[in-house]
Amino acid sequence: MADKDMITMSRREAKRLHILHQVVEKRMTQGEAAGLMGLSDRQVRRLIQRVRTEGEEGVCHRARGRPSNHRIPKRVKARALRLFRDRYGDFNLTHATEKLGAVHGILLHAETLRLWLKAADIPYRKRRARKHRQWRERRAHRGELVQIDGSHHDWFEGRGPACVFLGYIDDATNTVWGRFYDYEGTGPALDSLKRYIRQYGLPQSVYLDKHTTYKSWAKPTLDEQLTDQQPLSQVERSLAELGIDVIHANSPQAKGRVERLFKTLQDRLVRELRLLGIKSVAEANAFLERYLPQYNRRFRKVAASAADLHRPAPSSRELDRILCIREERTVKNDFTIAHHGTLYQLVQATRAKKVTVDERLDGTLHITYHGQELRYRAIPARPPKATPEPPVRLPAKHPWIPPVDHPWRRRLLRKRRTRDPCVAAP
Repeated sequence: MADKDMITMSRREAKRLHILHQVVEKRMTQGEAAGLMGLSDRQVRRLIQRVRTEGEEGVCHRARGRPSNHRIPKRVKARALRLFRDRYGDFNLTHATEKLGAVHGILLHAETLRLWLKAADIPYRKRRARKHRQWRERRAHRGELVQIDGSHHDWFEGRGPACVFLGYIDDATNTVWGRFYDYEGTGPALDSLKRYIRQYGLPQSVYLDKHTTYKSWAKPTLDEQLTDQQPLSQVERSLAELGIDVIHANSPQAKGRVERLFKTLQDRLVRELRLLGIKSVAEANAFLERYLPQYNRRFRKVAASAADLHRPAPSSRELDRILCIREERTVKNDFTIAHHGTLYQLVQATRAKKVTVDERLDGTLHITYHGQELRYRAIPARPPKATPEPPVRLPAKHPWIPPVDHPWRRRLLRKRRTRDPCVAAP
């Protein structure tokens, strides 16, 4: 219990009290005191009157120790704590206050909610200490560098199948684009790249990791060794044809901007999907079309330069031709090629020994030779070859032993008898 004889005041109030004592003792005029305290003469006279009648307590603010007139009602506080405990217990405080304001109409500051939770002894998520990383300056222009990566996470919290989020983030402005796919592979990577280019254009360069989808680890062929080239993945080849530079990161920390994006989305987006009961990739992608524009409006940064280095996107036909899985196949003497276990017959004769097979994102197959498309038809199955009948095998014969009285034996005995008279006749 505080001592009634003690007066608690701030440094500014103590300074004011000292100046007011100088005025009361006629050592200073009211005008000089008003200039020192930054108040009007009328306010100085009021303070002097309060000090004379109430003593030194008169200089203290009248609202001290009283509840604020702008305090949040207790019923609103109780409702906010109940909602946090029941629905937003695993949300971070900023995200929780956003949902309380947007969904329930309870406008709070994150620090106010934290103090309430602390006073009510309700557990909440606390920020972890961040490791020190060397700061890298952002690129100056939008579209100068885009970081791309895939995030494998339980996005539906067991409500739906496992999936991956392919995310794009502009290094200069933090503009985010992304889409859910069933897996992280060449097809989803090319499809996401096509959708990004259609919306924003061609960036100058992209920052990728060394996943086998984005970087080829195959050994160079003899032709590549002779031309001093390295094998390219389908994604690298497509980006090279589009004139987009590829930079491969040597560690996850090197592409920290997209990694931090995934950390944020794994916190916020997962809970947004939970609130709406989303449990499929199609529903999640439909939700992203509404969610990402709102996310970008809040977290987008202003680039150092106003110029946008995204180049205009090529035509859809050109994008379809480039963003595909391209492989080379050998033409046999009967003008057929084999591709993924299926035989294809080239309709017209060609001098090509090798042709290019493009497997487009829409599932169609295109066979070309020096840029010219060749007509073909699929052969359902080759006629089965006649299997030769196995040779007839005779039963195994046992060795024949001639009897004792066989003429052959008799001749042998006569010869032996002529040589040795002691041999008896049979």
